[in-house]
Amino acid sequence: MNSVVPEKGRKVETVTLPSSSPGTTRQLNFIHYGTPGQGRKAYLQAALHADEIPGLLVIHKLIGLLDQAGENGQIHGHIVLTPVANPIGIGQQLLGELSGRYDHSNGINFNREHVELTEKISNKIENLLSDDENKNTRLIRETALNILAEMQPLNEVEALKNALAMNAVDADIVLDLHCDWQSTMHIYTGTPIWPEARELAAYLGAEVSLLAEVSGGNPFDEAMSGLWWALAKRFPDYPIACACMAATIELRGKADVDESLAEQDALAMFYYLQSRGVIGGQAPELPALRNPATPLDGVEKIIARAAGVVSYNKQPGDRVSPGDVVCTVFDVSEYDTEKARTELTASVAGVMYARRLDRLTRPGQVLCRIAAKESMPEQNGSLLSD
Repeated sequence: MNSVVPEKGRKVETVTLPSSSPGTTRQLNFIHYGTPGQGRKAYLQAALHADEIPGLLVIHKLIGLLDQAGENGQIHGHIVLTPVANPIGIGQQLLGELSGRYDHSNGINFNREHVELTEKISNKIENLLSDDENKNTRLIRETALNILAEMQPLNEVEALKNALAMNAVDADIVLDLHCDWQSTMHIYTGTPIWPEARELAAYLGAEVSLLAEVSGGNPFDEAMSGLWWALAKRFPDYPIACACMAATIELRGKADVDESLAEQDALAMFYYLQSRGVIGGQAPELPALRNPATPLDGVEKIIARAAGVVSYNKQPGDRVSPGDVVCTVFDVSEYDTEKARTELTASVAGVMYARRLDRLTRPGQVLCRIAAKESMPEQNGSLLSD
């Protein structure tokens, strides 16, 4: 069930998800600015991983900026905000702790296994494509929307993913707001769309930009943008643009919930939307990109080899060289203090951009990650941490 309520020049669309148990329902709210079909479309959502809180405050601050822009007649496109993208996960409390990364009913990561549309779209458009790139873009978007509208989700989570995709799949820009354990600002995006995403990274002040065509698991941003380059490869005789610039924005770490940071990040996204013509007015001069983009399959994961207490020698954002000690694990059950100490070192040069939040570790856990310039051929499977 959907309802739309106009307010302050914006329209709030409410989608009621199917009940997961008797007597309970949850809702998704989509805030619309501008006119659908007029100009470029941008879609932004927060807290798909429902225990990653910084994006909630950023979207809240962005609402204020867009309200003002709307009053000034500056909304030149169609902007959709989803302030709480995962009402299911945000209600998952376990002994007073929010546990919003995985669906408690089946253990699946909420930012994995989003709708895969490439095959379905291919089957419907193969005899309808033309030599007009713009017509092909419209055809693909209309086909994607029709496919999603015809789907019959079996449960609450499938309905959630379908509703998010329905609002995002025809967008020119899709920004999915997340955060990491403890980290510096960084983004994930598709290699084919880096030229456009580069400005986003610069406005955000991202220390690291990680690129891949296929990162594994079909996360939300890749489900929205990846279908375009997949279709272009499927139909090489027809002009098919990479018509969706989608990115996952990691808003530093879980504890970086701060009003001044949220205002800074909301402004950066506002400026990016200005630079793309979705919002009127002159965006500030583009800042210099802090570091070149690097391949996602070039990330070195520093992995614990023993159980113990971890102490970090490097901070998020620090540059490291091969042989640098990144962290030290102490086996506190070993009373010989020299034997108890295990130093873990980097084997690549790069930026240590994220590290684990908790300080008690087990063998095999990823303790931190380093973005390096070169791909690592031995990387296989999903490139993202689950």
